Amino acid sequence: MKVHFTPALKRFVPDLKSIEIQGATIADVITNIEDVYPGLTDYLVEENGSLRKHVNIFVNDTFIRDRKTLSDTVHPRDEVFIIQALSGG
Repeated sequence: MKVHFTPALKRFVPDLKSIEIQGATIADVITNIEDVYPGLTDYLVEENGSLRKHVNIFVNDTFIRDRKTLSDTVHPRDEVFIIQALSGG
């Protein structure tokens, strides 16, 4: 499946770009992203594996349901969008 990242994440990984990843769940996708972009998952998930408060993940155009264990299923033709919310003033 194709995984896309918000441009805001480029401040942590300057060469970040959309990639093809395999996996059956969002948790698998996150694990496989770490193989391509080491350290990026520290910005996406908490130490317990749950999604960080200011990160959202969509599969196609649907927000994932399981932010705690990331068990939402994904399929080879899906597109995953990882978005980091920005705050401040």
